Formats: sequence, C-alpha cells, structure tokens
Amino acid sequence: MVTTEKIMKNLIDQVADIITTSKLTIALTGAGISAESGIPDFRSAEGLWSKFDPNEYASIASFMSDPEKVWLMLREMDDLVSSARPNKAHLGMSELEKLGYLHCIITQNIDNLHQSGGSKNVIEYHGNSSTLSCMWCGRRFRSDEKRNEYPPRCECGRILKPDVVFFGEAIPEKALNKSFMLASSAQALILIGTSAVVSPANTIPGITKRNGGKIIEINKEKTHLTDSITDVFLQGSAGNIVSEIVEAVKNIKRQ
Repeated sequence: MVTTEKIMKNLIDQVADIITTSKLTIALTGAGISAESGIPDFRSAEGLWSKFDPNEYASIASFMSDPEKVWLMLREMDDLVSSARPNKAHLGMSELEKLGYLHCIITQNIDNLHQSGGSKNVIEYHGNSSTLSCMWCGRRFRSDEKRNEYPPRCECGRILKPDVVFFGEAIPEKALNKSFMLASSAQALILIGTSAVVSPANTIPGITKRNGGKIIEINKEKTHLTDSITDVFLQGSAGNIVSEIVEAVKNIKRQ
C-alpha cells in the first residue's frame, strides 16, 4: 500500500531532481510563505483589508491627500511586519541559493523576510517596508530609526512614506524587466504561497511554461495553476516542504 508519506517523498525527490539538473531556477513567492511567520495575507479574514478599506488607506492618492490618516493602517502593518522573523521556508530558500540551486527569488511580499533569512538575489515587486522615504525632498531612513515617531516625519517636516508600492503606483520597471527575462530563461520555477492571480506577477508562470520550464507549486490549497500548468504540486506547510527539498538536494549532492 502506498502511503501519503511515501507519495510526498517521491514528489520531493522529483523536485530535487528537477532543481539539481536545472541550469536556472527561480522562485515566485506570495503572502502564503510569510503566514508561517505570523503575517496573515492582507486579503484574508484576519488581514489588514478586513479592517481598512484599501481604496481608502492603501492608495497613493490617499497618502498624498491625508498621510496622517493612512498611517493608522501603516502602523498596524509595521507592527505585524517588524515583529515577524524568517521561517523555515525563507531559511531553506536561502540555503538553496547558497548551494547554487536557486538563482533568484521574485517576491510579492514587502516584509524583507527573504533578505533577513539570508537570500541575496531578491526582486521585489511591491517594495520593502524596512525603509521610509520623503516624497518631497527625497531623504531616506530605516524604518527602525523612526519607529518611535508617529507618524514618522522627515527632517523637512513632511510625513514619510514606506518604500512599498501603493495602489495607483507602478511596479518598478527594473523589477518587471528582470523578472520577465529570468522567467523566459528559467528551466524551473518554484511557486510558494501564491495563488498567482495578482497582475503582473501572475504572468510569470505562463512565461516559464511556454519556454519549456518546469513549474513546481507549493501551496496549502490548489490554485488555478495546479491542474493547468503545474508539473509537481506539493500540498502543505511551505516551511516543512522547503526543508525537505533542501535535504533531498543535499542527498543528491553527496552522491
């Protein structure tokens, strides 16, 4: 009788084989990877958007017209993000990078957890909340420098904005161009904790697939990709699964 544990081990081994034979492996991560660090998806029942209407609190127009009001939401976001620490999935991805088997992470998250976990090559679609900028004079600060100020102000007196992409702002062009170039060349793409429905990140899996790359999906639930373009679907905790993949890769490396 084939057990669930045996099926998962076979899938893990299959993924490790794909990764170790791929000349270019990239990852696309979403809110699900950070849930195990205590940051709920902003769109979930426990998320920020259940308390704050994003149209009212998360648009660049709202910030420009009433930044003090927007900081009511930003303060809660900062409390969540600043207390979070990298989990086993972040650490495992950093280890795969060090081993030379993960070449770039494209993330939709703003929490800096990939970098805190040790990953060096990270493309951020929606910016990073660990720094603040003044939209008027251009000065930049680390968020922790201003954590005791509410709302945080620049030396010029203006209220600072976290370096995250608000609704109504464009995804950084450099991030877009580099991610599309990598997606078209990747032999393997690892999706972790993303439903791949938010544009333009949701186009990346299709680009890789059309160019002959393998799609590895790690999620707690199936997505619209699972039965369409995903080659290997691993269902469960991202932290546990990524840790097992790292061990399987190391075993292949030792052979």
